[in-house]
Amino acid sequence: SEAQRTFLLSGGSNMIIMSVELGKARTGIAVSDPGESFAFPKTVITDYNEERLIKRICECASLDGAELIVVGYPKNMDGTAGSRAEECAAAAEQIEKLCGIRTVLWDERCTTISAHTALNYTDTRGKKRKAVIDAVAACVILQDYLDALRQQP
Repeated sequence: SEAQRTFLLSGGSNMIIMSVELGKARTGIAVSDPGESFAFPKTVITDYNEERLIKRICECASLDGAELIVVGYPKNMDGTAGSRAEECAAAAEQIEKLCGIRTVLWDERCTTISAHTALNYTDTRGKKRKAVIDAVAACVILQDYLDALRQQP
């Protein structure tokens, strides 16, 4: 798929990569280390206005020195792209245009489940959980992407 092919654009170049988990109410941000080995949850942006949200994503990318942005692509479980995936693809285009940083889409199926599992292990509950779940989901997306980079020949 297009989302899976685009990751070949990076790797071995030791850059900081940022990931974005676009939500309706909250958007999670994670960043990699410069060696592209580990993903770290960074922040959660709460903004319903898409224009302001994209500006804030660009501010985060600039502050962290990101050279590539991975945007979660929420495909349906059967692999098709529904309306939410199309919205995320359109937002990724806007992010790339405004930030001037290459964006790639990355299949994010099951990342929220993985994020909830990780928070269960750390016994993170209630308001604290709600505050970090989206950044942890962004972290899962980015770590999956980084792992795929290392597996390519």
